[in-house]
Amino acid sequence: MGKRTVFHGGQVFDGTGAALAHADVVVSDGRIVGVGSGLDGDDVVDCSGSTLVPGLFDCHVHVTSSGVDMMKRLTNPFSYQFYQAGANLKATLDLGITTIRDASGADLGVQQAVEDGLIAGPRMQISVTAISQTGGHGDGWMPSGITVGGRVSYPGRPSGIVDGPEEMRRKVRELIRSGANVLKVFTSGGVLSPRDNPRHGHFRDDELEVLVAEANAAGIYVMAHAQATPGIKAAVRAGIRSIEHGVFLDEEAVEMMIERGTWLVPTLIAPVSVIESAEEGAALQPAVLAKAREVLASHQEAFALAVSAGVKIAMGTDSGVGPHGTNLRELALMKAGGMSAGDVLVATTRSAAQLLGLDDELGTIEEGKRADLVIVRGDPFDFEHLKENVAAVYKDGNLVSSGQRKGI
Repeated sequence: MGKRTVFHGGQVFDGTGAALAHADVVVSDGRIVGVGSGLDGDDVVDCSGSTLVPGLFDCHVHVTSSGVDMMKRLTNPFSYQFYQAGANLKATLDLGITTIRDASGADLGVQQAVEDGLIAGPRMQISVTAISQTGGHGDGWMPSGITVGGRVSYPGRPSGIVDGPEEMRRKVRELIRSGANVLKVFTSGGVLSPRDNPRHGHFRDDELEVLVAEANAAGIYVMAHAQATPGIKAAVRAGIRSIEHGVFLDEEAVEMMIERGTWLVPTLIAPVSVIESAEEGAALQPAVLAKAREVLASHQEAFALAVSAGVKIAMGTDSGVGPHGTNLRELALMKAGGMSAGDVLVATTRSAAQLLGLDDELGTIEEGKRADLVIVRGDPFDFEHLKENVAAVYKDGNLVSSGQRKGI
């Protein structure tokens, strides 16, 4: 066993749902090797006045996107997105978020650059490109005949537009070949896309059944952008693992999700960010802004319904729509929507790890787990100031960020 580092003198939120408790945590060779009282080590990290929490998760980000201002996106050089991704990943890591699921945009090269240490960032699951029907949320076609807003296809990031079961089968296989370790599908319209309606369901059951069958064959999960009620229900029927957004959830959809064990990743901050961006001068089409305002109240009501009914929830933000580095704003919105503060942190740690299939390794502070740890000054449930209170971030036992303030 290598050098032992003991995190001493603070409280521990272990992510299991247990109450805060004073404890020492010992790390060696990137793993947690002890949790308890009076533990020793070769090096000591003083956590007095602070709380140690597991590395946080964000289950819905877009690291190659940096805002919704369409004119900026159209005038940036093609390769600029990859340099922005490096800054976005570092801003996310500084928050204590050590694992993310990219919901389209990041390709295998971005993921590998983090894994190889070329750039600093959270570990990633990637979907590469989201799958859309023609005229769906991933289709940026405009009446002029010009396509805007959609991602440019290139080797390693193919187009995601498909129609019909056989096109779906081929596209899933192509995305898996490109490196996708999760699949993203649009089963409804959305806010930022120009020619669809967030209340309309997209794709038919036979198309989604093929998608899930191919994902299952490859041993990976599917996530569904699903705002419309029919799109949510179609995704649940097909066996898709998580509903993203869930803006127009109704009681029947909630019952279906509970019966099937389907997760909700609410991204409550997303429509708020669109409205704030417009207020700050972002170039948005009037129809897009109108849709953002229309869905805001429904989104909050749907989340409250899901919470009260006991739907499984994992934290996600849709960052890239809003600024990266503001991800932790989501936690205060989740609490305002009816979750207890403890449940919000569990949704951002253990539950998120379960959704991503990583709970054997991450999500809790327990012996044998990977040593992803965050030192939070003061009250870890003070979500309004959590960003400022992140003092240090450890990934696999290595200090990767001093958070928002120097020193620990």
